Amino acid sequence: MVPMSKLNPSELGVFQSIPATKHVEPAIATDPAAFEAVVRSRRSTRVFDDTPVPELVMRQCLELATLAPNSSNLQCWEFYWVRDESKKKELVKYCLGQPAAATAQELIVCVARLDTWRRNSRLLLEQLESQQSGAPASMLHYHRKIVPLAYGQGPFNLLGPLKKLAMAILGLTRVTPRGPAGKSDMRVWAHKTTALACENLMLSLRAFGFDSCPMEGMDERRIQKLLGLPRTAEVCMVVSAGKRATHGIYTKQFRLDKSLFVFEV
Repeated sequence: MVPMSKLNPSELGVFQSIPATKHVEPAIATDPAAFEAVVRSRRSTRVFDDTPVPELVMRQCLELATLAPNSSNLQCWEFYWVRDESKKKELVKYCLGQPAAATAQELIVCVARLDTWRRNSRLLLEQLESQQSGAPASMLHYHRKIVPLAYGQGPFNLLGPLKKLAMAILGLTRVTPRGPAGKSDMRVWAHKTTALACENLMLSLRAFGFDSCPMEGMDERRIQKLLGLPRTAEVCMVVSAGKRATHGIYTKQFRLDKSLFVFEV
C-alpha cells in the first residue's frame, strides 16, 4: 500500500485530465418509453405464482446485474443464486418466512464484499496492462497508486483513523476526498455498489416479464453461515424472483410528493 506520507494532492489531477484514448463507443439508439414501462411496472411483489423463471432468463439477469456502475470498477459484489432445495428452505426461514420468499421461484442473496477490492484491482490491472486493452496511462496509474491508497485501511483497519485525520487537515485548504477511511466507510462503499447491481437485477427481471422483491428483513448471520461466507462478506439484501400472483401486489404504488426529495439549486 502507498504510505500516508505519499498522500499528494497533485495525485487528484488524474480525475481532472481527459486521457488520450483511441477507444470509440457510440451510444446506441434506445427506447425511453420501453424503459419507463419497465421502471414503472417494477413493483415489490409479495406473492408469486407457480410460473417458473427459465434458467436462461436468470443467467442473463444475473449477468446484467454485474454490468451496474460501481466504484473504481472494483465490483465488490457477489450473487448467490440459491438452487439447492434444502438451502432454499433454510433461506426462506432466515427471511422470516415472509411470502415474498416462501412463494418465490428463485432466491438470490446479494452480498457486499469489503475485502475483495485488492484482488479485483490486481485482476483489472492485468487486463488493462495487456496490449489489447488500449487503456490510457492515467487509468493504469489510478489502479496502481490511487486505488491502494484510497481503499487500503491497513492491518485491523488501524490506518482508517489516520486517513480520516489526514483528509480532514488537507480539507481545510483544498478540495479533498474524505473516504473511505475505516471499516464503517468501507461498509457504506461496498453496500452502495452492491445496491446499484441489485437494481439492475430487478429491472432486468421486469424487462423479461418477471417480478421481484428486495428483502432486508432477514437473519444475516444465519444466511452467512448457510452460504459459508466470511465476516467480510455482508448480506446487502435477498432478491426473490418469479411471476406475480393475481394478489401479489398489496396496494397501488404510493410515493410522497417529489418536492420533498427533488431540488434544483
